[in-house]
Amino acid sequence: MKITLLEPLGIPASVLAEYQAKLEAAGHSFTAYDTKTADPAELLARTGDSDIAIIANTPYPASVVEGAPNLKLLNVAFTGIDHVGLAACKAKDVMVCNAAGYSTQCVAELALGLAVACLRFLPACDRVTRTGGTSAGLRGREIGGKTVGIVGTGAIGTMTARLFLAFGAKVISYSRTVRPEVEAMGVEYVSLEELMERSDIVSVHTPNNAETKGLISGELIARMKPTAIFLNTARGAIVDNAALAQALNEDRIAAAGIDVFDMEPPIPEDYPLVTAKNTVLAPHVAFLTDESMLRRAEIVFRNLDAYLAGKPENVCKL
Repeated sequence: MKITLLEPLGIPASVLAEYQAKLEAAGHSFTAYDTKTADPAELLARTGDSDIAIIANTPYPASVVEGAPNLKLLNVAFTGIDHVGLAACKAKDVMVCNAAGYSTQCVAELALGLAVACLRFLPACDRVTRTGGTSAGLRGREIGGKTVGIVGTGAIGTMTARLFLAFGAKVISYSRTVRPEVEAMGVEYVSLEELMERSDIVSVHTPNNAETKGLISGELIARMKPTAIFLNTARGAIVDNAALAQALNEDRIAAAGIDVFDMEPPIPEDYPLVTAKNTVLAPHVAFLTDESMLRRAEIVFRNLDAYLAGKPENVCKL
């Protein structure tokens, strides 16, 4: 099989070399690119006549899928696959696998970190300390005793619930699937409307698909408490971000911690959340840690081994 890694995986060269040597010893061809490109023509050129292509979060549009003559497997080093031309993959019978599970811990930790940053005014604390300021106006709030609403109790949502529970919060959740193991943690499942109304902190953890796009509407945001905090480390398209920015600017909610947007960073200067009040922004880094990159690579190459053995794993439904 001809296998091509189209972008860096963020792991040491020595680790990648070990994976490459194993594949080549088994008789496969392996090529790795050490730069990213979002240009479809360049992506198609890099893919060439590969049987298997590996990408991370770089968009891989339908035109590239359709133009790759031998493509049989698209191995996505990412949890979400909404950046892939899935309809084209289905039409060409190209299997898509993902790296589910690699970022569970780090995304949950960032959600908690954004909550702390909002509740304790950490960006403002840093700013005033560096400019001779004091603690005046920076009286914060605690997570302990708050009600946290988790939207989506997949692996990441469940881990986020665990972390908030450890901080002494009460956790409620909305999800399409009620999980007994989550209920056993003491989490109460409620409707989405009730979750938005009751929560002091709302944290979003659903995939972006046809069912969840725009799920958190302006109407739902309007149900939130004026003291509530909104967190999104999932996907920007799940939320009406213009409505969220308006709610922040009108003091209808207290703060927001956002790692994902309607586009990948860099974010345009006129994007509503860039200038919204009381907002802590991050440039889509929730998945990005030393540990998660190594876990991701391990899953990606395990996906390869499984596929080559005729027993594919982490196969995504198209």
